[in-house]
Amino acid sequence: MFGMSLVLNVSLDTHIPRAADPASWLRMSVHRKEASLLPLVRQATDCVVRNVAADPRYSPDMRPDEINDLIVDSIGACVRPVRAMIDAHDRMYGSGSGEAFVLGPYLDVLPAAVVRQVKVRTR
Repeated sequence: MFGMSLVLNVSLDTHIPRAADPASWLRMSVHRKEASLLPLVRQATDCVVRNVAADPRYSPDMRPDEINDLIVDSIGACVRPVRAMIDAHDRMYGSGSGEAFVLGPYLDVLPAAVVRQVKVRTR
């Protein structure tokens, strides 16, 4: 996980575009913010899953640490959806919150989600 966080920090551009009406996000309920963020989380995760499943090194009997290596290697191909998720999180919850989300809760659950979804895709 530490290696993955380093890759994300290095590979993701830190420029955050401004929203047309940043105050509109402040008026949204937490439930609406989460609902707005969920499609972006899915897109980023789907990108990682597709790249892991397509990796010739992937095998259904891989150990978790081996899957983590494939996840780290897939991040470069998934910069756009990951960046979109970070930017949206920043707009909704404040500057810097998106990176904290990705490096914390998102990365905590990503390996299990990838393992589960790759197995479904490669059946």
